[in-house]
Amino acid sequence: MRTDVSTNTVKSLTDLGGRTALVTGASRGIGRAIALGLGEAGADVVVHYAGNVSAAEQTAGEIRATGRRATTLGVDLALPDAPRRVVDGCAAFGPVDIVVLNASIQHRRAWNEPDRAEFDEVIAVNLRSSFEIIQMLLPGMIERQWGRVVTIGSVQQYRTSPSLMPYGASKAAQEHLTRNFARQLSHTGVTFNNVSPGLIDTDRTSEAVNNPDVIKTWLDRIPARRVGLPIDCVGPVLMLCSNAGAYVTGIDLPVDGGLRLP
Repeated sequence: MRTDVSTNTVKSLTDLGGRTALVTGASRGIGRAIALGLGEAGADVVVHYAGNVSAAEQTAGEIRATGRRATTLGVDLALPDAPRRVVDGCAAFGPVDIVVLNASIQHRRAWNEPDRAEFDEVIAVNLRSSFEIIQMLLPGMIERQWGRVVTIGSVQQYRTSPSLMPYGASKAAQEHLTRNFARQLSHTGVTFNNVSPGLIDTDRTSEAVNNPDVIKTWLDRIPARRVGLPIDCVGPVLMLCSNAGAYVTGIDLPVDGGLRLP
């Protein structure tokens, strides 16, 4: 059956005017780029951060400069009550239509160097907080019959790193949650998708990116033969957060230059 889309333009499909977005971990790197991109597309944005208030305020200020509303929200997602504090903090700003769960932490350790506190922190920030924030925001999205949930995963879902076992496992589990939500609730007007970046040039990866020997090894593994930039993640996320991706749900979209390929 043909669907008439003649009244839609590319611009209207990606227009987020009137929508409110929450982006976690939005003070730097990929999260900052996504927050700025959603703001440029017309969304009002809640800029979540864990500790760097000045960077978060700068991101919010740049969004406001485009004519959109923006506010900052500082919450450590490792805390047991963090999801509730995030959702309550958003409530004063307005109903959340779009949530991009980007915040994550990682600790590099060998398999035989266990640290339960670090493991629990990774699970709390990368997995539990995502699940509970989605749980709390979904009822409003379902009531309004429109919503977008995008989790930010990692190429570590595909390529195992010996020193990042809990991190990779948490990202794989988060992707599973997103798929499970999609299978159950996509009929409500809410879509659920995961975006998995590869090697992106951020402060987290700067040591590897700026080491000539290390980066050569990485580039040999990346078919695109370049390191990704935060802006490379914005287009895919914007599509999934807008009406351009209205019929896309339950996918995992790698943004990795082909790094995941065998």
